[in-house]
Amino acid sequence: MMRLIRRASFHTPMPALGGALGLLMVLLGLAGGASADHAGIHGKPVVDDAIGLYVAKQKVSGAIVIAGSDTMQPIIAKIASAFREWQPDVRIAVQGGGTDAPLMGFLQNQSTLRRGDGSPKGGHHVSGEIGLLAASRPLTENERQDFRSRYGYDVTEIPIALDAIAVYVNRQNPIEGLALEQLDAIFSQDRKRGLQREITTWGQLGLKDEWAQQPIHRYGQDQCSGTRALFIQKVLQDGTLRPDVQVKVGPGSEILALSRDVLGIGYASIGFQASTVRVIPLAERVGAPFVAPSPESVANGTYPLSRQLYLYAKKDPKTGLEPEVLEFFKFVNSRAGQDLVVKAGAYPLPARQVARNVAVLTGTGIVAGSVSTSVN
Repeated sequence: MMRLIRRASFHTPMPALGGALGLLMVLLGLAGGASADHAGIHGKPVVDDAIGLYVAKQKVSGAIVIAGSDTMQPIIAKIASAFREWQPDVRIAVQGGGTDAPLMGFLQNQSTLRRGDGSPKGGHHVSGEIGLLAASRPLTENERQDFRSRYGYDVTEIPIALDAIAVYVNRQNPIEGLALEQLDAIFSQDRKRGLQREITTWGQLGLKDEWAQQPIHRYGQDQCSGTRALFIQKVLQDGTLRPDVQVKVGPGSEILALSRDVLGIGYASIGFQASTVRVIPLAERVGAPFVAPSPESVANGTYPLSRQLYLYAKKDPKTGLEPEVLEFFKFVNSRAGQDLVVKAGAYPLPARQVARNVAVLTGTGIVAGSVSTSVN
């Protein structure tokens, strides 16, 4: 064990498996599409039977650019691909970069897409105007006000999935769980949750023997990440991250680093589970029971870092959504769309949230239990 820990602390590379990208795809199960089994560590999520089927009452055409969250990119890509089987004349480009970076492009109607990037067969088909913002955190009031000042109406917020910010360690790490104040003392400079001392070794968390004196290696995401922003808000209570947090661009890179480092700890969406890492349960405070992220604990809010994933749209009250955008939203809020959410590694929405979404999008009064996405 000691030899393994010492080797890991120097980040010894894993054997080459066709290059870094190939290795990452193997680790994350992305080579053939993420499995639904990655969606939770306690049971497989089930889509609510009250959610209606998608019915394409009309054929639509057009182009949609969806930009934002790296966490959401695999989810949106799966949904977009399946949607085009129903609506082949709608071209959809999915662009990552984190929640925060594309936000300004969404506000200004500009993206970093080159013309033609949105077409599966090439060609100049996508304008580059961001139609939908994918966000792994809710927009702040200042961001909403910025939108109102530019457009004269409120941004339309549509949750499309449930998710958890999971805390990951290497699969060989035996830690049982962590309280939020311990997590704060690991990642924060100012420890607003009240622990008197910073936590820098695994022994301070109760690990013994060879682990006791080993340092904690912290990993996180870059400043464009909505997951990072929400982690700072919820765990650090808007405190300051330690300067020695090793920043990775995107959750996949972070999981890859943790796969290589036995002493590492980091945070990312629950959808990025892999056999080389382990998700650890969390407690609201020291002494409280640990709760693992699962479809149930996220839906009822007992997991401390539960969240929703959002698409934001520009729905002018006078003109409504473009037909292709409305049709895409109908698909997302159908049983087929929510099945794809599960296959991409997140958790599906309950029927009552789907009903609220459809009501917001269409202006109809739809109640849970009679949800239909075949609306006009």
